[in-house]
Amino acid sequence: MPKNSYNTIRTLLGSTKIEELRQGLELARREISRIGSNESKPLFEMVSTIFYIDPWDRPDLMPLLDEAISLAVGFGEWVIPILVKNLDTTDIKAQFAIAQSLGRIGTDAIKPLMAEYESSFDPALRSFVLYTLGKIKSPKIVQAAFIAIEAAQSDDIELRDTAIRAIGKFAESIPPSHLSEELHRGFIERLMNNLADPSISIRAKVVRSLGKLAKYGHLTTPERKKFKELCHHFLGIDEEDYECWPYIIRKEAKEALKYF
Repeated sequence: MPKNSYNTIRTLLGSTKIEELRQGLELARREISRIGSNESKPLFEMVSTIFYIDPWDRPDLMPLLDEAISLAVGFGEWVIPILVKNLDTTDIKAQFAIAQSLGRIGTDAIKPLMAEYESSFDPALRSFVLYTLGKIKSPKIVQAAFIAIEAAQSDDIELRDTAIRAIGKFAESIPPSHLSEELHRGFIERLMNNLADPSISIRAKVVRSLGKLAKYGHLTTPERKKFKELCHHFLGIDEEDYECWPYIIRKEAKEALKYF
């Protein structure tokens, strides 16, 4: 493709008009097919500008954002370190799009994300890395389970919140046979300890994650009995003061009971 055609794609992808953006993505797709993903780094940089679209402000552009994410995933493994590095952006819209991209890439992104987590001391970045790991649907995500257990003890409220959520997300992807006794115990102990968290949101996510552990077969019979009684307690069954528990916790308890 001539250099001026790359300029055309760049101009189209910098537009705010839906038809021009769609045209730019289509031209980018054709060029990637022509030259191969390994030779198309400049096109990746152009396509990734779509990540900065605000879907709340422009919900009509959501399909194009999803298309851009799919194109980014299709570039192959070489984009992983670039995407991981760009998680450190200050633009939360782009962070969510990058997390979606890495989640779709899957297993190959696990170790680079874990390395990024370990090398950073910024709780905000660590939180987003952990959020991204929760997007990966693979049994191999068990490698990152200890990170969630550790992060759930953080002094940072956002990191604790994300870690409790991640435990539930990991439970969806890890077969019970792949979860060691040590990790199983770590999940349970950490969730139970965080039931006393000052944050209502975190306590609600604890109940949600306990429900997911039940749904995906990670609880023993005694644990199932114990947590079922706990949900009854939150819902105030056979009690008159159930409304003392915040609505969001009661809502999660009601949902979790479906799996006991």
